[in-house]
Amino acid sequence: MAHAKQFGVCIDNKGYATSLEKRKIHVALRDAEAEKHGLLRIVDESGEEYLYPKASFRSIALPQAVKKAILAA
Repeated sequence: MAHAKQFGVCIDNKGYATSLEKRKIHVALRDAEAEKHGLLRIVDESGEEYLYPKASFRSIALPQAVKKAILAA
């Protein structure tokens, strides 16, 4: 299933220091079922998608050029 891509900045990586970098912009994949449980589907430092607490991130809006650059990296 394809997920819509959004972006979030990590504000708290307690318990996930290896997988999440504070103040880093992460790709967040839309997952309604996970969100019902207070979780976000995040592409972490491993390059894989995992569920993390929603409270650890803040959603951010980015200019189109920045979105393209992040997704291309």
